[in-house]
Amino acid sequence: MTIHIGAEKGEIAETVLLPGDPYRAKWAAETFLTGAELVNEVRGMLGFTGEWRGNRVTIHGSGMGMPSLSIYANELISNYDVQTLIRVGSTGGMQPHVGLRDVILAQTASNISTPSRGIFKELNFAPCADFDLLHKAYHAAEAKGVKTHVGGIYSADVFYDERPDLNEQMTRHGILAVEMEAAELYNLAHRYGRRALAVLTVSDHLQTGEALPSADREKSFGDMIEIALEAAFGS
Repeated sequence: MTIHIGAEKGEIAETVLLPGDPYRAKWAAETFLTGAELVNEVRGMLGFTGEWRGNRVTIHGSGMGMPSLSIYANELISNYDVQTLIRVGSTGGMQPHVGLRDVILAQTASNISTPSRGIFKELNFAPCADFDLLHKAYHAAEAKGVKTHVGGIYSADVFYDERPDLNEQMTRHGILAVEMEAAELYNLAHRYGRRALAVLTVSDHLQTGEALPSADREKSFGDMIEIALEAAFGS
């Protein structure tokens, strides 16, 4: 049990999926896991542990933004010895060839700053995904026939961004999409020798202004969850 996670030792699996929204964690656990049990509800941040194809897995909310994710990832690693952490969430597309409902596997995550900035100081550390997870996720997506992109994303500090100049340069340099958590997750995974990946569904697009209707999101997010589980436990 920690300040932010009420689970007892042994109630958190070695593999954790991290959606930002705690209610998406609840939906995913009820939809994809067998025997899912609530193991945390401190501050309304829900976490569930169950099994997927005989493999024990926890699905736990991380909140919005890198500071929130950093709290949960640190406690999951340090107090519960979690080995594999996979962020599953929505993202905003930034390239013309990236469409709504597409899945993005974040190979790298650029950022202006993260909670780890105080450690790195003048160093521009380049956090990246675990290659084995990335490789398995890509093949899982291909097998499902899901349009998938692999490459760099941008983890933003703010949701309401007012830097069109920065967005223009990121698009120019091939950044696929923007979200708010992956860079710090990758930092922590490198620091503690754990495996991490961000599997993201494009729910809106910064260039076109398109957005995925809420009624259509569940199926698309379901594909993302299945890809993440296949990456964690597939051969």
